[in-house]
Amino acid sequence: MNMNSQEKIIEPLLFEKSVPDRAGIPLPASDVPVTLEESHFPASYQRKTPCEWPELSEPQVVRHFTRLSQLNYSIDTHFYPLGSCTMKHNPKVNERLVLLPDFVNLHPLRPHVLSQGILEILFQTEKWLCELCGMDAFTLQPSAGAQGELTGILVGRAYHESRGEKRPVVLIPDSAHGTNPASVAVAGLSVVTVKSTDQGHVDVEDLKAKLNKEVALIMMTVPSTLGLFEPRMAEIAKTVHEAGALVYMDGANLNALVGLVKPGDIGVDILHVNVHKTFSTPHGGGGPGAGPVGVKKHLEDFLPVPRVIKDKDVYRRSLNYPKSIGRVHGFQGNIGVLLRAYCYMRLQGLEGFREMSESAILSANYLRAKLKTLFPKMSKEYCMHEVVVSGEGAFGPGIRTLDVAKRLLDYGFYAPTIYFPLIVPEAMMIEPTENETKETLDSFCQAMEKIIEESKNEPDKLKSAPLTTPVRRLDEVKAARQLNLKYTVNSNL
Repeated sequence: MNMNSQEKIIEPLLFEKSVPDRAGIPLPASDVPVTLEESHFPASYQRKTPCEWPELSEPQVVRHFTRLSQLNYSIDTHFYPLGSCTMKHNPKVNERLVLLPDFVNLHPLRPHVLSQGILEILFQTEKWLCELCGMDAFTLQPSAGAQGELTGILVGRAYHESRGEKRPVVLIPDSAHGTNPASVAVAGLSVVTVKSTDQGHVDVEDLKAKLNKEVALIMMTVPSTLGLFEPRMAEIAKTVHEAGALVYMDGANLNALVGLVKPGDIGVDILHVNVHKTFSTPHGGGGPGAGPVGVKKHLEDFLPVPRVIKDKDVYRRSLNYPKSIGRVHGFQGNIGVLLRAYCYMRLQGLEGFREMSESAILSANYLRAKLKTLFPKMSKEYCMHEVVVSGEGAFGPGIRTLDVAKRLLDYGFYAPTIYFPLIVPEAMMIEPTENETKETLDSFCQAMEKIIEESKNEPDKLKSAPLTTPVRRLDEVKAARQLNLKYTVNSNL
């Protein structure tokens, strides 16, 4: 279709009876036809009868959509103790800063001489991450923590291959995040599981028994998914290095370490960082995120390219890394997310991060102390950023952790992560983060106490929960077995 034919279609439709506004720009009049010809809009998609629109005032419309927004659970409206996923506050000042026109209108292919500001920010972000994590180099390319895992594993594999070694095995503790074994499989390697002790720590003897010349690396989560620090971490790192393998740290729980412990100082060779957990960027909801990867000096040459470097006083992108695993992102990463992390770093500073980690640990241990009488099988060990409880023996007959989680919604709290880690029966993983007040934590504990009492005296109430939400309990078994997915492809389009 040429421009002339487009004009013939658009003009009668929108501007034929329009009147100019004060700026002289034509605006469509209220009686302009809104129907399209058959050639422009298929008949199968057109209404056969006029649409009966309700007559509503502006306040009615505003109130309708405002009420809908108020029905949502979010970190801005409710306590959101989603363990492992770390739903922490996102400072609104960061959101405003990244929407500045000079950031929004940046083109990823703009020459480096016209991109000095953003390149400097990316370069500085990498340097700050190195300082906070005790690493020698970082890449900001990965789009999420899971892609960061894959990137780190590929870096480790490339390192071993450069030394003429074939090491197809990765050791993973049985309490690990589910993305760890998935990332290993995507990287073309195989997983060997390392058992945990009764206290939830890595069984070092089992680890030693499974270490051999085929092991490329061990993937550790520190603190673990049980919310515990590994007391024998230095010994584990030394043992793994003596076997010629690398130590990979899943940095999902870095929120409890920043300013207190540098992973690079306790033997970690490769680390990925979930910026939405530690550096307060939006969680993503399955969408764009960021998972920077840091490495020690002997692995730097294998990081993805292009790398942002500083050449005298000029920042530029460099491809001069022949051992690199190549690109893992079309450009330099999800810049909008990384900018938020950069703003958060500037806001916090080293002392601020130390206070953040201490507050996160204090909040989790406060919950642990308040809940220990309700959950008899809770670990007696102090936790880090999150507390994991077992519902086994805590609830009334026939009540499960799922029922308690659903009932929490009625009390105005989002449900914690449940049934994870897998090695804890009837698990509930609760992470308060450093943002929550003592009053909020006390209210949560009071709700848990009431719900456990209900589980013994009014079990049917829990079995029917939630009772006050717009959508009541769903049949999850039916939903899993009878997927109702509708996707229609019109071959005529």
